[in-house]
Amino acid sequence: MIYAMVLLAITDREKLAAYRNAAGPALARHGGKLVAAAPEPTVLEGTITAPDIAAVLSFPERESALAWINDPDLKDVHELRRTGADSSIILLA
Repeated sequence: MIYAMVLLAITDREKLAAYRNAAGPALARHGGKLVAAAPEPTVLEGTITAPDIAAVLSFPERESALAWINDPDLKDVHELRRTGADSSIILLA
């Protein structure tokens, strides 16, 4: 099992809401799951600006995470996230 950290700074709430509706099935397509999400995360240490939303995703293996982010059939889903928020996704593997 590996994890990915998602940090989102919301730019368009409607598009991000549409993304949330499509995100679960898109993750499941590659064995991914939402482990935890925080709508107002707290920075405990450091100088990073807290995102509007932080989430942790799990995948069975690194290749599954890479397949998810690079899946051409999920291009529209990823585009909703990218236009609904400034997003960063960090694979912890």
